[in-house]
Amino acid sequence: MSGEEEYRDGYEGYEDFDRLALDRSGQADAFDTIGDRYDDAFPHKEGQVEAGRWLAETLPPGSRVLDVGCGTGLPTARQLFDAGHEVVGIDISPGMLKLARDNVPEATFHHVDIVDLRVGGRYGPGGPRALGPFDGIAAFFTLLLLPRPEIPYALRTLYTALRPEGLLGLGMVESDIDDFPIPFLGNSVRVSGYLRDELRQVVRDAGFEITGEDSHAYAPASTDVPPEIQLYLNCRRRA
Repeated sequence: MSGEEEYRDGYEGYEDFDRLALDRSGQADAFDTIGDRYDDAFPHKEGQVEAGRWLAETLPPGSRVLDVGCGTGLPTARQLFDAGHEVVGIDISPGMLKLARDNVPEATFHHVDIVDLRVGGRYGPGGPRALGPFDGIAAFFTLLLLPRPEIPYALRTLYTALRPEGLLGLGMVESDIDDFPIPFLGNSVRVSGYLRDELRQVVRDAGFEITGEDSHAYAPASTDVPPEIQLYLNCRRRA
């Protein structure tokens, strides 16, 4: 079975599916190469830490939390575990997952693409290796690595992975771009984004209530990426 046939289930009516061949190998290879230089380039993550604190403190003690695109596990997976939660992380980069397992050995990490979390997907509800359901999900600067037409579907996938009234901490960069290549730590990665009003609407359309919002101007250290506006949304799954 080809990768496209395997992932076609659940994508009925999904526009531009053929263009989105779900080949993330280039993105994964880039982050494998970047490795722990990512944390060196982003040494101050005040906005992400604050968004992670909201998730950690708002969830009931001992909640199951999914860190989507966990990267090195820092700061979010470490922060959530230290707050007393059970943490599961997923990423498409084997190199990042190795670092995450070293940084947060108490958590569980899987080499999983977000599309595998869909209903009927191998790691999604009803799938043979279902990871959920979860009480909370952190998705900090993960969905921006998807082509823009896929982001609403990814948000709906996260909705189905959450228990009713479950929480989502979402981090994005404010930008009006779609699958745009940018230089990043000596590699090229493709990114997408929304202006904030459109982002709010996309999140609401996926079934979430936005309960809080924050933004930060951020200039990465020692990278060729220009300053950016980071948007953080505190969201709750509507029943």
